[in-house]
Amino acid sequence: MERELSLEFVRVTEAAALASGRLMGRGDKEAADQAAVDAMRSVFDTVNISGTVVIGEGEMDEAPMLYIGEQVGSGSDPCVDIAVDPLEGTNLVAKGLPNALSVVAIANRGCFLHAPDIYMDKIAVGPKGRGCIDLDAPVAENLARVAEALKKDLEDMTAIVLDRERHQHIIDETRKAGARVKLISDGDVSAAIAAAIEDTGVDILFGIGGAPEGVIAAAAIKILGGEMQARLAPEDDGDLERIREMGLEDPHKLLLLEDLVSGEDIFFAATGITDGDMLSGVRYRGRTAETHSLVMRGITGTIRNIYATHTLAKKPRFKPEFF
Repeated sequence: MERELSLEFVRVTEAAALASGRLMGRGDKEAADQAAVDAMRSVFDTVNISGTVVIGEGEMDEAPMLYIGEQVGSGSDPCVDIAVDPLEGTNLVAKGLPNALSVVAIANRGCFLHAPDIYMDKIAVGPKGRGCIDLDAPVAENLARVAEALKKDLEDMTAIVLDRERHQHIIDETRKAGARVKLISDGDVSAAIAAAIEDTGVDILFGIGGAPEGVIAAAAIKILGGEMQARLAPEDDGDLERIREMGLEDPHKLLLLEDLVSGEDIFFAATGITDGDMLSGVRYRGRTAETHSLVMRGITGTIRNIYATHTLAKKPRFKPEFF
């Protein structure tokens, strides 16, 4: 894929962020999600790619979400697979809480794990923690190994964990080991990426979240040089059937980073909707709005922060031709 596409993908996440950000704090997560989806779909169709959504919001009968199997882009080369979450953190936007993002990841055909929309157990760290994590090892052991690699005392380590009852043992073991816990209500894509970036105040991610979100996060972590391990966490026979339908033979296989995202020709783009650990949220200033985005390219490892000012009068109803 040509490097010029990086800016095109940022246009996609900017549009979704601008559209959904207007609904921040209004308590309507469905409307915020729909606004992000509509804007993302419209702008995607102006991008010169032939894209297939392989990580999205379910099947075609669940449209108007960006559904698995949907074709996006102008239809020209290159042919790519797309992983999307137009609004990662619907509850966060509805409640005006931090770390809501619009995210996309793009790779050559067949490079993303076709993860069904079920749960996935995950552990993730940044570049200095590579080779130190083991999803099957005790929490305290992972913390100690990563702390040594980071040259930190255990009491200075911070684990980020979704605030769920199923994670109480992780929370208890982390605190017993002497480390700190940062609990989040939603949004484990941003949490996983934060664990892979220095100076976010987060050192490691533990816990069970969505499998599609795990694949999206893995794309960013791979470009950043971090490490992630995962395992699908089916809850019932229906989940097991969905795993088989996706072509995964062993539902309990330990998934390494290369299993989640293969190859190097990867793009990742994210735009903040609400303020977060990595990105500032959308700022509306009368006739203009400001966005903060992150775009990364796997082949070169280039990471760009993009601050943009949008003249809203020239983007009537966020029509794609104005991005």
